[in-house]
Amino acid sequence: MRQESDGGGLTRGRHETEEERADRRWGELLQELRVAQTGMQILFGFLLTVAFQPRFTDLSQTDRHIYMVTVLLGAATTGALVGPVSFHRLVTGRRLKPQTVEWASRLTLLGLVLLLCTITSAMLLILRVIVADFVALWLVVGTVIWFIICWFVLPLWALAAARARHMTEK
Repeated sequence: MRQESDGGGLTRGRHETEEERADRRWGELLQELRVAQTGMQILFGFLLTVAFQPRFTDLSQTDRHIYMVTVLLGAATTGALVGPVSFHRLVTGRRLKPQTVEWASRLTLLGLVLLLCTITSAMLLILRVIVADFVALWLVVGTVIWFIICWFVLPLWALAAARARHMTEK
């Protein structure tokens, strides 16, 4: 039961052992995964049905390629977001909880990046059917920028601000 540095200049405020911290972080990660997995399951389910729609044969070769990439990205995303569950199940009971949480966190972050790519690709496919290619591209770029801000820039900005605040308090 001690306070430790996170390696980035911030001192952890909780008094917990490495195992207690790993248990807490695992619970938090599971909650995050539930949100990401649900969204991905809905998107992937939708993607899997597209090829069986009557209008699929009307798609251009380019749109079929985009669809193929989107489905592959969806499968890769599903693998990354379900990976932490498999990882935990295979190593549980072997006193590897802190390492499991680290690997699961990495897989989840990879899954979020792949989810961004899957959503981007799916939007491009859908918007190319609805609007002109040029407009579709700009709408997708704008959406990607928005996702990057929400998913990565804001959390990294908050972390940097906390570190800067911590440094000025010293």
